[in-house]
Amino acid sequence: MERDPQTSGRKQRREQARMQRKNLERAAAESQTRRRRVKLLTITSAFVAAGAVLVWITAAGSAGKIAPESAQARDVRAEVRSLLVGIPQNGDALGRVDAPVTLQYFGDLECPVCRAFTIGALPSIIRNWVRAGSLRIEYHSLETATREPEVFTDQQSAALAAGKQNKMWNFIETFYHEQGEEDSGYVTERFIQGIASQVHGLNLTRWQAERADSGLAAQLEDDARIASVHNLTGTPAFLIGATGGATKQLEPNAVTEAAPFERAIATLAGSAKQS
Repeated sequence: MERDPQTSGRKQRREQARMQRKNLERAAAESQTRRRRVKLLTITSAFVAAGAVLVWITAAGSAGKIAPESAQARDVRAEVRSLLVGIPQNGDALGRVDAPVTLQYFGDLECPVCRAFTIGALPSIIRNWVRAGSLRIEYHSLETATREPEVFTDQQSAALAAGKQNKMWNFIETFYHEQGEEDSGYVTERFIQGIASQVHGLNLTRWQAERADSGLAAQLEDDARIASVHNLTGTPAFLIGATGGATKQLEPNAVTEAAPFERAIATLAGSAKQS
């Protein structure tokens, strides 16, 4: 039987992205180990060191295991709402339509490096640039970490369906906060429903009905085509440019720090002011 070249190409891109991501994670882990070793040399109290390790283990083990009605879930809901409240949303976009700069963020909801960006650098970018009206961020789906295409379609379409009520960013922020271990099979219908139930103001009945909209799958295909045109194979990936103009790939040296993004945003925002 002749294989579909498009399907084969997607599978190859996914495997390439998986290997790139694993290399990034390994490099990050090695860097963290080196930093921890240096830090431990300066610690004189074993009690303090043990306490720091305990806090780290507790925080690392919490992702993906939050019951929808628990105190932790309420904390996540409050944190996400505080970050996004008052900022206009329109489908997959966060920020004002007339913002001078647009950042396109390509992600997979199961990608751990996307989680690192969303939890690490993104809040500062949203507070300093999106809320100020200087930046608009568009979220695009790119399958890299999710192993099963059907699961990828389900989870990303669920986010897009929330976007029909201008709540997509609340959904994806909550998902990333509660992301589980990669390849553990944690993304089930119950998990997706649990994420949706934590999105403040989301009409769940309408959301559930709109998940069946065939236009959502078409949007995922459009996102994949855009990524292919720009040779984006891993996540997170970024395109940036003046709103309505040409874009170029932004490759920060660290996704957990806002500074590389903010420098690029500031440069484009300054050019927009001068013109």
